[in-house]
Amino acid sequence: LMHIERLKTGPIEENCYLVYNDEALLIIDPGEDADLIRQQITKTTQQPVAILLTHTHYDHIGAVEELRHFYDIPVYVSPLEQSWLGDPILNLSGLGRHDDINNIIVAPAEYEFEIKEYTLGDIHFRVVPTPGHSIGSVSFIFDDFVVSGDALFRGSIGRTDLYTGNLEQLLDSIKTQLFILPNEFAVYPGHGDATTIEHEKQTNPFFNA
Repeated sequence: LMHIERLKTGPIEENCYLVYNDEALLIIDPGEDADLIRQQITKTTQQPVAILLTHTHYDHIGAVEELRHFYDIPVYVSPLEQSWLGDPILNLSGLGRHDDINNIIVAPAEYEFEIKEYTLGDIHFRVVPTPGHSIGSVSFIFDDFVVSGDALFRGSIGRTDLYTGNLEQLLDSIKTQLFILPNEFAVYPGHGDATTIEHEKQTNPFFNA
């Protein structure tokens, strides 16, 4: 049985997710608040096996270094954003938008995603490309839910005015990679509340103009 828990992290309430079963746990987008994330992991009693990143904007990677060293686990990222981890300009932490955000420099990820199916610690998922918010954005498809990063939100979509953002590309990503999933699939976005594929197909204003 798969479980997913949301933890709001950092000043703009980025969603970090813990996805786990009886065998293992995955940390997705640990944005900040490493202590909070560790406390929640302890409550699950599962052992983390990897950190997965939907993309590398600062609000999704702030706790990566602390957690990867604490648990001695690898990080997975799109090859298109591998270099962003160590570059505060590309990961947006160095642009001075938030006084409480310092320059974030993360060591290179151990693994670069291929567009394929993975099994990590007995947790099975598929990686699909969902660029548009950023060039290397990916989503993770599990048995009956998807973690969509900053591609698809409840009632909205990700920003496309940042570096490598592209509105047409994002709309196409959502239509071709996410809206083909079963209607009842839950969608867990990078910010805000969960939704479903059906709800967004029927009501999301970007697809129902």
